[in-house]
Amino acid sequence: MKKTTVLIAALFALAAPMTSFAAMGHGSMKMDHGSHQGDVAHEEVVDGVKATFKVMSMKEHMKAMKMEMPKGMKETHHIAVEFKDARTGKALTEGEVKVKMQNPDKSDQTKELMGMEGHSGADFEMSRTGKYGVMCKFELKDGKTRSAKFWYTVK
Repeated sequence: MKKTTVLIAALFALAAPMTSFAAMGHGSMKMDHGSHQGDVAHEEVVDGVKATFKVMSMKEHMKAMKMEMPKGMKETHHIAVEFKDARTGKALTEGEVKVKMQNPDKSDQTKELMGMEGHSGADFEMSRTGKYGVMCKFELKDGKTRSAKFWYTVK
């Protein structure tokens, strides 16, 4: 329990320096994402915004888009996040999103998420089994910076 608390505190500290965000050009990338499959890995309401994170294998993601897997692609998973007004359920599609992920070996990877028809997403290399710490910072149209974090286990 003590080790988990220290690790969570360390993840929070790692998230603090993340001050730049990528522009989410929602709707700028027109692809058929199908029903956007994937496990709901985490849902959280942060300052009136419901953030829903889904994690799916790249094979599953590419199939949903009716595309072939590119040869030599090192990324193994796609992380998608949808934002909604917690009170009205209205989709919030304008803003900037960045994810920093701590890998099981304590290395990390940081990506700016791209707007993709109602959600933001990016591809990550998650080939090792174990726990991944996912830290997301997002600034939506209201200009308020919010963050969410969770653990995702690859078996």
